[in-house]
Amino acid sequence: MIWRMPALEGAVNLRDFGGYATIDGRVVRRGRLYRSGSLAGLTPAAQQRFGELGIRLICDLRRPDEKLEAPTPIPERLARRLEIPIDPGSAIAMRGRLGDSSLTLKERIDFMVAINRELARDHADDYARMFEALLELEEGAFLVHCSAGKDRTGFACALVLQALGVPEETVLEDYMLTNHHVGFEAWVVSLAARLDPEGRLSREELLALAGVRPEYLRAAYQAIEAEFEGVEHYIERAVGLDAAARALLQSRLLEEPRTAG
Repeated sequence: MIWRMPALEGAVNLRDFGGYATIDGRVVRRGRLYRSGSLAGLTPAAQQRFGELGIRLICDLRRPDEKLEAPTPIPERLARRLEIPIDPGSAIAMRGRLGDSSLTLKERIDFMVAINRELARDHADDYARMFEALLELEEGAFLVHCSAGKDRTGFACALVLQALGVPEETVLEDYMLTNHHVGFEAWVVSLAARLDPEGRLSREELLALAGVRPEYLRAAYQAIEAEFEGVEHYIERAVGLDAAARALLQSRLLEEPRTAG
């Protein structure tokens, strides 16, 4: 059973994505890698508890308007902020039609598939910046987030886990946990209030936007396979994580499995 973050009041999709076994039998350290959506809703008590997690670097993948609307309440003296705004072209097109009730479920899913394909194809330089900062973090924990913590963040976490040697099927399992996080139902309700105040969209249509599906992450992998001949080459050539950098990352973030007794 993978250890996950206890709920922090006001958090969106916040969890530790450590604890996974790698192909070579090591384990991703817990308490070193976190992922989330917006942190703007953290209550004062939750902010204090967040500060106790030891997070020293927050990588924010949101657009400027998202940050302005939902500012992160964690002081920079506690956690350095790295801002890498990512906004795929398909996401821009989708935002223009989010409340359009004439869109079919398939069209909504197709938007999300296109977004994830573009994350891999068009934003390798952005994720390279994330890895550079992660490599510079010698002490403390790292958190990567966007607004929902599922697409931009989901692909970021997939890359980190793959770079550490976690099998692809396990990476997909972690990706799909978004649909089960504490507060997911509240997130769906809030999305419906913004996009569909008249209640014209079905729950399945809302979930296509608020949650994740296997085909979303697989679209990113398909783009990687088509243009970079697989994720290993993508990590090395597109993201710029060579063998030495990858070994350093693994030395910091992996440990031998604990034995009973």
